[in-house]
Amino acid sequence: MELAYYSDYAVRLVNSEEPVRGKDTLTTVEAVRELFGVNASAARRATDADVTRFRSVRARLRAVFEAADQGDETLAVDLLNSLLLEFPVSPQISGHDHRDDDGRPLWHMHLADHPSNATAGYAAIAAMGLAFHLTEYGVDRLGLCQAHPCRNAYLDTSTNRSRRYCSDRCATRANVAAYRARKRLEADRSGSSGRTAESAQRTTASGDR
Repeated sequence: MELAYYSDYAVRLVNSEEPVRGKDTLTTVEAVRELFGVNASAARRATDADVTRFRSVRARLRAVFEAADQGDETLAVDLLNSLLLEFPVSPQISGHDHRDDDGRPLWHMHLADHPSNATAGYAAIAAMGLAFHLTEYGVDRLGLCQAHPCRNAYLDTSTNRSRRYCSDRCATRANVAAYRARKRLEADRSGSSGRTAESAQRTTASGDR
């Protein structure tokens, strides 16, 4: 499993809540288990108690993205380091379930967690994955969607560091909103210019008399 894959754990957890919209899908143990994706064995460790613990970790991960979005690199790193210290992992070389055409293992780095509960295991993987992404690509590659009121987290992998939205849907919605705003402004300016011209004409006509 590629180390970059683990950063998605952080994004999935952060985006289980949309604070501006007042939406939160992380309300049951089933929702917690769904966050693990294909990692079914880890998901089975989740209990009702993990719902509250996951929410706590989610708030701390969102704070990392918020600091990065605001350009505060030091704070983003400090917040992430505190998670790494609290939820450690052990890097290991693995070749399970991955074979080449000759049947030989395809060796790759794997993050082995040693959790006391499901939250600790998930948090360890999410924090380490995010740390790898941050150190490889830069703090400015951690973003929050600019399409209000979304604010979902995303990882910018664009070649020119230009990503501003979490999805094509949000990008389209923001572009449409910007277009409509420009049209309204143009209409207001046109109306204002028309009223000014009309007023000037009335003033001139009054002076002629």
